[in-house]
Amino acid sequence: MYFSSFPKIVYDIDNSGNLKVVTEIFRRIKLRDKISDSTSLYLKYFVQNGDTPESIAYKHFGSASLHWVILLTNNITDRYYGWPLSDQAFEEYVKNKYTNPGAIHHYEKVQSSGVTTSSDYSHLIECNSTDLGASSVSNFEYELRLQDAKREIKLLDRKYLPIFIEEFQKKISL
Repeated sequence: MYFSSFPKIVYDIDNSGNLKVVTEIFRRIKLRDKISDSTSLYLKYFVQNGDTPESIAYKHFGSASLHWVILLTNNITDRYYGWPLSDQAFEEYVKNKYTNPGAIHHYEKVQSSGVTTSSDYSHLIECNSTDLGASSVSNFEYELRLQDAKREIKLLDRKYLPIFIEEFQKKISL
């Protein structure tokens, strides 16, 4: 369904004069910030281990083929590394990326002004190991925080789905 809305172009893949009609797959639509940031259009969802865009689309919209709506509304362009990895894939990723996943990635401390507590670590700032209140963050913990941030996504409210699809089809075919 996603690519069926894309325009077709005539393309000579090997400069042989043998023209083919192909889907123009390099088109990209970005949601307007006003729509993307509107909390009234979305429901928050925390991606569980093993969830895929297809499985969530099936549960939420009733069709796995609407997975692209979830990816687009969350501005995910890389299906494999923009989406949270499964627990097993994450363990493998960290093991392959770091020689020592338990080694110190950086040090951090609570910022001295502004917000001093939060559930997303935004109240912490990187610092030197010698700074008062500095605590170490391992490579594993650092990567886990990045994964956890990816787990919180927004799901378009079902009642706006037909309008969203219609608008997408208009914009992509321009």
